[in-house]
Amino acid sequence: MMSNPAKILTSAPNLELIIPEIPEEEVQKPVKLSIVLPTYNESENIVPIVQHLTSLLNPVLRKDYELIVVDDNSPDRTWEIAESIVSKYPNLRVVRRTEERGLSTAAIRGWQVARGEILGIIDADLQHPPEVLLKMLLLLKKNPKVDLVVASRHVEEGGVSEWSFIRRVLSRGAQILGLIILPEVIGRVSDPMSGYFLVRRNAIANQNLSPLGYKILVEVLGRGSIRNIAEVGYVFQERQVGNSKVSWKQYVEYLRHLVRLRITLWPIGRFLRFGIVGFSGVFVDMTFLYLLSDPSTLGWNLTLSKILAAEVAIVNNFLWNDAWTFGDLSRSQQGWKKRLKRFLKFNAICSLGLFLNVAILNFAYNVLDLYLLPNGRYIANLLAIAIVTMWNFWLNMKLSWRVTQVK
Repeated sequence: MMSNPAKILTSAPNLELIIPEIPEEEVQKPVKLSIVLPTYNESENIVPIVQHLTSLLNPVLRKDYELIVVDDNSPDRTWEIAESIVSKYPNLRVVRRTEERGLSTAAIRGWQVARGEILGIIDADLQHPPEVLLKMLLLLKKNPKVDLVVASRHVEEGGVSEWSFIRRVLSRGAQILGLIILPEVIGRVSDPMSGYFLVRRNAIANQNLSPLGYKILVEVLGRGSIRNIAEVGYVFQERQVGNSKVSWKQYVEYLRHLVRLRITLWPIGRFLRFGIVGFSGVFVDMTFLYLLSDPSTLGWNLTLSKILAAEVAIVNNFLWNDAWTFGDLSRSQQGWKKRLKRFLKFNAICSLGLFLNVAILNFAYNVLDLYLLPNGRYIANLLAIAIVTMWNFWLNMKLSWRVTQVK
């Protein structure tokens, strides 16, 4: 019987993963830093990594830190080896999970029991150089407004040691895929695939985190309240002992993770308001087209009437979107110059959307052979309208009503 048995975690995988501010039982003795080391069959690496981290952190933080090994019930009994050295390394804690698997959820489970004001994660296989941890800590100390520090392979002093061409292509391909699906999340850092970072607890506390696979940083960026980010370069090392856990399944889980986050983070309420405003613009367009072009009214040229009617509808849509759809953003960007700037951007995007609408309509009708279907032209038009509506909404949210315009 061990004198300091590992804490056994048997929570079902479908439970919400919410990190508390500080666990109640630990509130009287918080520490500055908690580093989680997720492990599975790392019996040969666990002692060296604990030794290395302890030798680095003891002179800087003394007792004001903790290392938390979260082991997924490894067949090689990594958890038992870690638990056997707790008496030698009093800053070490061990969690053994018996019903859950996965690096990302292991990180969160470790943070749930952690006492640190700053939470971190590092691989236990020595592929993440521990020395970089001190640089990240120093950045957080010097910059209290920074919420997240990421160790990156894609900035100065960063890189990989001996990766094959195929592995480099897969890594970059995964990043590009992320930029396509989740640009506002993946694009915030140079190395979103990194599994080596520090984050302030208050930036992710009380958030419902639900990651898949290995890319915990994507979840933190997507669901956390991360304002300012800093990066530190590091060279990813080759594994010296043990076997790599990376397989094709990890790439599938990464894709599922991206899609699930995309669905969750899509601003449904704002999009519905944008759609309602767009629907009102159809009536404005039709009404003015009738008033300007019908022989019983002004009887103007049809093309000129259509251009003017479309522009009136755009003005209508802008005013409603500025006051309602994006009202929370426009109120923080007051002044006629900023409003005019938003209008010009909105007008340009909607005009481009009109050309895109015509292009999609013709492509769907002629190339996809929708002309063979009954009412094919109307089906093609609905498809074009749906795509262009999402185009107009997304670009206007990112360009016309940009939060970054706030001083």
